[in-house]
Amino acid sequence: MDSPDNEIDRLGPLDPLENILSLTGARARLTARLAGHGDWAVLFPAPPGAKFNAVLEGTCTLTVDGQAPLTLRAGDVFLLTRPAEYVLATSPTVGVQPAAPYFHSTPAEAALVGSPTEPVTARLVGGSFEFDGRARQLLLDGLPPVIHLPGHAEGALTTQQMLTRIDRELRQDRLGSRIVAEQLALVMLIDLLRHHIRDATAGRGWIYGLAEPVTATALRAMHADPARHWTVQQLADTAHVSRSTLAARFKQAVGQGPLEYLTRWRLELGADRLARTDQGIAAIARSVGYGSETAFSLAFKRMTGQAPGAYRRRTRGHTDEAA
Repeated sequence: MDSPDNEIDRLGPLDPLENILSLTGARARLTARLAGHGDWAVLFPAPPGAKFNAVLEGTCTLTVDGQAPLTLRAGDVFLLTRPAEYVLATSPTVGVQPAAPYFHSTPAEAALVGSPTEPVTARLVGGSFEFDGRARQLLLDGLPPVIHLPGHAEGALTTQQMLTRIDRELRQDRLGSRIVAEQLALVMLIDLLRHHIRDATAGRGWIYGLAEPVTATALRAMHADPARHWTVQQLADTAHVSRSTLAARFKQAVGQGPLEYLTRWRLELGADRLARTDQGIAAIARSVGYGSETAFSLAFKRMTGQAPGAYRRRTRGHTDEAA
């Protein structure tokens, strides 16, 4: 368990994306490799968190309920942010088969689909991203159902190099291969989010605020010092714009005002410290910018529906704190 002092410093001074990935405990789990021969179509179950697949060779089509089919080529990566079934296929006329029977437990072995006498039409590597706590509310719900990073996109060359390394690590199964591959996959998640932030044309939330320079400056300031008694004017000064300009741009990009966002972020930090540390509620309240335990407790209950002590007991499974 982190000490109180270490916990206060654990998330700073990071940028908002680093903050939230750290807060949610983002980690990668490499699941399998797939080699498809000829024509084939495979149905995958809905992932509980977020799921990615990357095309190492060839082409195939991704179909997710409610989304237009997406053609994937070598070097392409996609991220599913919702728990929905999906189909990978090389032909719309082939009967769809469930994925589970094709996969083996040995990481070095690739699942073989289609006719082995036919040439390889696509090779893929896939895995999932797991998160702690309130990741869906903080991160996943603000993203589109599918994020696609084409192999020809800006910055994708580095991602392709990582994919080659991941594939090699899993095939060769050397000492520490899985850890290396999973760490590389986590870097790939950041690349996917960077790509989405850079190219997104619609959406509201903190992640879209990072694409707007004025809003991004204010977000970075709040994340760097969340306990500071910020005013909208002070945040506007950090971005070198007027108070009204900051308020308007922040609302347009994030979907709420700067101080509303700050309140939410402070409470998310408080929830994290309740779950991870033995700090008292009054100390947590002070560390995230609240002048009293009562003020923090009232705001926390409005956000989560639970008093801080009840939240701690539920998330940690013990009763060492009164509600």
